[in-house]
Amino acid sequence: MTDSQFRDLHNVKIILKYDGTRYQGWQIQPRGRTIQGELTRVLSLLDHRAVTVHGAGRTDSGVHAEGQVASFLMEREFEPGRLRDAINGNLDPDIRVSAVEPVDESFHARYSATQKTYKYRVCMGPVASPFEYRYVYHFRSTLDAARMRDAAAVLQGRHDFSAFTDGDSEASDHIRHLRSLEVEQNGDTLTIVAVADGFLRYMVRTIAGTLIDVGRGYRDSESVLTALKQRDRRLAGPTAPAAGLTLLRVDY
Repeated sequence: MTDSQFRDLHNVKIILKYDGTRYQGWQIQPRGRTIQGELTRVLSLLDHRAVTVHGAGRTDSGVHAEGQVASFLMEREFEPGRLRDAINGNLDPDIRVSAVEPVDESFHARYSATQKTYKYRVCMGPVASPFEYRYVYHFRSTLDAARMRDAAAVLQGRHDFSAFTDGDSEASDHIRHLRSLEVEQNGDTLTIVAVADGFLRYMVRTIAGTLIDVGRGYRDSESVLTALKQRDRRLAGPTAPAAGLTLLRVDY
């Protein structure tokens, strides 16, 4: 694309929410519906041309978002509220754009991000509410939140998180700054909130699975530290189910 062509386009940022249950994650796949695929379809329809959509994070199949961010270039000019309504009017109701904002041409949803926040929710009661079951991991037993907090403290900071990611991760390196990792309990619901400058594939779900193992007494803080230091995926816990994970917000 030439500079003159770029100046004829408008850079747009959107914030969106979605229930990821029926989708094969964010990124367009050869088969199956994805969030990026649905947005690409609708925006290309509205702009009468092929539109490329960039997301702040590539959420996995079944993962949800309350504050996903995407950006794209459009030829047609829309008032933000009208564009929001036009996009939503062509999407299924489990994906919703909550805000539209014109941005500088240098803005990129993924590369301009400085911090992301995820939450992972666990229902520890014998019964999961029919209004909640899609958005929690139903564990059906109790977890020791205090032990989990102690183990979470071990993981905070700037580390190589090779033990907490998929071996096929496309990332050039596995060093991330985990700025905060909190374990909160409210009745039968336990929530893990992770804030970092970026996350590796399956990183939050693996951290959640490891902390859940700690909470059930299967491992301790020392074993978590050992996995972190040795950078060995086999020493960390299982990858927790996707349903409990939500991308909460992206900061710029």
